[in-house]
Amino acid sequence: MRRALAPTRPTLPAPLPRPPLPRMPALRALALAAALPLAGLAMAPGAAAQGAGASGAARPGPAAEAAPAMNRIVAVVNGDVVTANEVAARTRLFALNAGMGPNPEVLARLRPQVTRLLVDERLRMQEVQRRGIPVADADVAAAVEEIEQRNGLPPGGLVAQLRGAGVQPRALFDQIRNQIGWSRLVRQQLGGQAQVGEAEIEEFMAAHKARTGEPEYLVSEIFIPVDDPAAEPEVRRFVDDVVGQLRAGVPFAAAATQFSQSQTALQGGDMGWVRPDEFDPAVGRIVAQMPPGAIANPQRVPGGFQIVTLRQKRETGREIATLVTLRQAFFGFTSALDPQAPTQQQIQALERARTLEGKGCNVVEAAARGSDRPADPGGPLRQDTMEPAALRGIVASLAVNRASQPLVTPDGVLVLAVCSRETRNLAELTPDQARAQILRERVELTSRQLQRDLRRRAQIDMRS
Repeated sequence: MRRALAPTRPTLPAPLPRPPLPRMPALRALALAAALPLAGLAMAPGAAAQGAGASGAARPGPAAEAAPAMNRIVAVVNGDVVTANEVAARTRLFALNAGMGPNPEVLARLRPQVTRLLVDERLRMQEVQRRGIPVADADVAAAVEEIEQRNGLPPGGLVAQLRGAGVQPRALFDQIRNQIGWSRLVRQQLGGQAQVGEAEIEEFMAAHKARTGEPEYLVSEIFIPVDDPAAEPEVRRFVDDVVGQLRAGVPFAAAATQFSQSQTALQGGDMGWVRPDEFDPAVGRIVAQMPPGAIANPQRVPGGFQIVTLRQKRETGREIATLVTLRQAFFGFTSALDPQAPTQQQIQALERARTLEGKGCNVVEAAARGSDRPADPGGPLRQDTMEPAALRGIVASLAVNRASQPLVTPDGVLVLAVCSRETRNLAELTPDQARAQILRERVELTSRQLQRDLRRRAQIDMRS
């Protein structure tokens, strides 16, 4: 039974831990730049010039002195240059996504591999342009808009946050343009193989059904190619450093998006559910022994190094789970909460939330209009994997289409409503899933072959 607010000394219930929201599904790679904290990076060195000296004559500041170094050419790729400024911008973008901060030592260790990544991207974009595959500014703008919408940012908010963190927006825009163009090129290269026939789907599903009960694993990967045997020791040092950063807390999806040369990089490294025999044998043996959440040491596989992390295990064809769709209304506080002495605005927020208790999803959704949090948090969501555990219990106890009582957080008051609840076998393979998996394997193989061919034919001048 909830306690009424005392007219003489109002109080609010003790807040839940921040934030009491369902864990959202993993964002696609293009949304990654805004999915992670866009804060914590200082402005780039040399962001402004020094002021005038005592004589009134302007003196060149650090930015002016650093300009020649930043414009230095670090690579020439078929006549196109890659500058130190581009390398620095992409390095800062990765550090921002990963929440690593502007540690000069870390950034310095990243630069050689970032340089190599930019060389590969230049090769890809050259091939996209040679084949006349269009990637319009409107395509990039649409991707940026999607990032902002997925992460609750206003129009222009992503650019503002990048600039505020000392990251040139073009670093992200160039990466998005390259991803869009390369994906279109690979699909074009596939030609008729991009169409998966019904007979192939039936054969794939029959083989999947025959393996019911066998173990399979939900895995993410980072693939770093080794095109030049002489460069293998340097690449090995880099992948070892990446594993160290991952184990220190760098999000795997952020590292995959920035550095992996597999097509799974577009999904933050997500390989989906795979069997041990679908890996290189050495990787398959390790995955079979890993606990969920572990990150394996880099493994040398054909073409390069593979880093994998195990997210979940299950038996093929068997995974019973309860899925829910939710609606939420959030009433934010304009100042820090003291539960023993709430402000008038905080009391009003609580009262607004109380009017929704027991109401349906439509009412909750309508109340969320104008809020800085979307009414639909995404989904369907797995009820048994929601975090924190307190939220999982709240959602499990709610009847369908009846809103919760107000949930007080340090930032505001939340009301949740379960709009649907369904228990089903998530491991049951559908024809659409089979088609997507067959196509994904073809896309990956084609992408790697194309990249190797481009490297082999290219004239690349790496400069120190």
